[in-house]
Amino acid sequence: MRAILAVILVAAAGWAGYWVLGSRATLSAFETWLEARRAEGWAAEAGRLDVQGFPNRFDVVFEDLILADPATGLAWEVPRFQIDALSYRPNHVIAVWPEEQLVATPQDKLRVESRDMRASLVIAPDTALAPRRMTLTADYLRVTPEGRPDETTALSTLSLGAERQEGTAYRLGLRAEGLTLAAPWRARLDPEGRLPDRISGFTADVTATFDKPWDRSAIERARPQPTHLRVRLAEGRWGDLHLQAAGEVTVAPGGWPEGEITLKARNWREIVTILRSAGALPESMAGSVESGLGMMARLAGNPETLDIPLGFGSGRMWLGPVPLGPAPRLRLR
Repeated sequence: MRAILAVILVAAAGWAGYWVLGSRATLSAFETWLEARRAEGWAAEAGRLDVQGFPNRFDVVFEDLILADPATGLAWEVPRFQIDALSYRPNHVIAVWPEEQLVATPQDKLRVESRDMRASLVIAPDTALAPRRMTLTADYLRVTPEGRPDETTALSTLSLGAERQEGTAYRLGLRAEGLTLAAPWRARLDPEGRLPDRISGFTADVTATFDKPWDRSAIERARPQPTHLRVRLAEGRWGDLHLQAAGEVTVAPGGWPEGEITLKARNWREIVTILRSAGALPESMAGSVESGLGMMARLAGNPETLDIPLGFGSGRMWLGPVPLGPAPRLRLR
């Protein structure tokens, strides 16, 4: 009996020692990382940094955390941020956000409110800390530009998953429900109020390939840039409007997409109305475009459903034969 007790005591003492050493190493690693960012000219401050969770967890707690990268103009400020890991599986971490945070970009300062926003992240067990898979969820998400409360965008549910494939490809899954657009966007897209206040749901299954892996260098040096996008299926519902998309594009070094995404639209005339309202389709062309698309839909067998390519090339984009203007530039700051 005494021998068993002695073994238990020795094992407990050994585990306690492991936790103490591990917690000190974890704390030192984060303090060193913040110091390295400050040496590069960042604002990188934490009012308090501590490691908790004895005996089975390494829970890193930041209070009054501020990170700002002058090279990109991006900044992040939170009253509390927590990174949790089991002490016997330190490469699987859970990040927990507070109910309110501030995100600044060169264009705006945004107040982000959420409920139960957290991410699960499995990273490679090396110094590069490259994610292998990740999920992020929030029961509620609300983004408001500072000083402009009428421009709030909100979601009732958000779920995002990512898993690294071969090389630098990542498969992404997104589900968003109950999207309420900011008033200016709503007025631009639907000035006549023909559609409901909320977009009921959006899902997407996309594989994105980048010019380098996502790892710690994405924060410390430069963001990986997309080189290829494959949309297996993206689907959205807004009232009676039902839109699906599938296809793939390559991304030139300048960020311009080249390729084709096929759109399938039910009650597609609503899309024409939205394009007209947004100014993407000139009034002088709207009538002939609607007639032409109607003929294509009838030839396909269903006048209310339309299959049409959204093409990208030479910095421009087209909906079928109709030019829509400049293509979006796919570059991460």
